[in-house]
Amino acid sequence: MQRGLNQDKILSLLGLAQRAGKIKSGNFTVEGSVKGGKARLVLIAADTSDASKKNIRDMCSYYQVECMEYSLKEDLGHALGKEFRSVISVEDEGFAKKLKTLLKGDIKGGSAKNGKDQ
Repeated sequence: MQRGLNQDKILSLLGLAQRAGKIKSGNFTVEGSVKGGKARLVLIAADTSDASKKNIRDMCSYYQVECMEYSLKEDLGHALGKEFRSVISVEDEGFAKKLKTLLKGDIKGGSAKNGKDQ
């Protein structure tokens, strides 16, 4: 699958945020981040099961955290230097703001979905 320049920027920024310690990944860790009020943005892999997506979106909606669907589990995990990751949270406002800007640009290209629209 060929990646666009914007997707490379997004995945690189996720890797940078991971190295800075501003990313939490995995269902239980992300749940703690959201419920603890630390999450600024939650990303769900597009190939995550529908039931898991619904649970994550409902939790994000309740705790008023923006939630978006982006890329695949393999891509998200690779960007973080880990195995497959179905969900990640960004705990830094600066990283979250830049990612939202890039993701909204990618929505126009068809690669990301805003969880609030579903």
